[in-house]
Amino acid sequence: RFKSSSVKECIHAILKEKLAHVQYIPEEMPQLTKSLSETIKDRLKEEGYDRYKMVVQVVIGEQRGEGVNMAARCFWDADTDSYAHDVFMNVSIAWFAVGKCKATCFCM
Repeated sequence: RFKSSSVKECIHAILKEKLAHVQYIPEEMPQLTKSLSETIKDRLKEEGYDRYKMVVQVVIGEQRGEGVNMAARCFWDADTDSYAHDVFMNVSIAWFAVGKCKATCFCM
C-alpha cells in the first residue's frame, strides 16, 4: 500500500541530499529538475512501489517575495491511489524546490 508519510520522507531526503549545496543558476534548473524526478521515482520503485504508476514532478524557483500556488486534479480510486509532496527551502540563497509524487495502483 502507498504510504504517503514514507514517500514524503523519501522525497525530503533526496531533495535535502541533492540540493543542500546547490547554487540557483536558472539555466541549469531544467536538467536538475529532470534528474531529481528520476532519482525520486527510482528510489520509490526500490522501496517496493513497483505496482504503482507514478508521476513525479519537481519544481524549482527563486524566492522573490511573491507567492506560488500549485494545483492538480486527478481521477483515481481513493482506496488505493494517493500522493505525497515535500518542500525544500534554501533560505540563505533564496530559492525553493517542491517534489511531488502521484501514484495510481495497478492492482490485479
